[in-house]
Amino acid sequence: MTLSIIIPVFNEKNTVLALLKKVTDINLGDIKKEIILVDDGSTDGTKELLKTLEGQHKVVYHEKNQGKGAAVRTGFKNATGDMVLIQDADLEYDPQNYFNLMKPILDGKADVVFGSRFMNPEFHHVSKLSHLANIVLTGFSNLLTGLKLTDMWTCHKIFKKEVVDTISPKLTGNRFEIEPEMTALIAKNKFRVTEVPLSFLGTFRTIKEGKKVRMKDGVVSVWYMIKFNLLK
Repeated sequence: MTLSIIIPVFNEKNTVLALLKKVTDINLGDIKKEIILVDDGSTDGTKELLKTLEGQHKVVYHEKNQGKGAAVRTGFKNATGDMVLIQDADLEYDPQNYFNLMKPILDGKADVVFGSRFMNPEFHHVSKLSHLANIVLTGFSNLLTGLKLTDMWTCHKIFKKEVVDTISPKLTGNRFEIEPEMTALIAKNKFRVTEVPLSFLGTFRTIKEGKKVRMKDGVVSVWYMIKFNLLK
């Protein structure tokens, strides 16, 4: 059995190698790892770093920056594993979570697993506004999909390959709107979804420090929730 790990990368020269070491070092037992790095038009030297890894891992390049959603969609197209996981390159999400994320799928209890930061009582969000926005947007998504998620925006999601094969051709989001878009398609196709608590590396960043998500992404995401839950 193989776990495909998609790592979208944009201007992460200071973190990507450290993150990659954590991913490669983790022992998943009999489960093999297929690591897919998708460079989304980096301009800070990240692309040159990734070129040195081409013989070790799958590395795919976007000529221009398109957004995390576009990088995830490219990763989906290149994934061949039995399970597919999304891992950000910014050292916020701990690869040690992979065991808990995989377990419901391996036990035959879920098709998709969301890792929830808010199910961990030790988690403290860096921004109260971001935390509130997450609660509101996740709640709105739940209202439309009928799911009962606590953290729709989490990076750590893992899918059975059949889920990816079903939803990937229908995905259109280029930025962070891909999160509610994926959630809507998962719910529409009646895949079994569960959440598990995440441990967190805690290296929170501000926008100045490289955080990519913006307030406008929340506004666009509301439209995507309406579009994919009510209009399609």
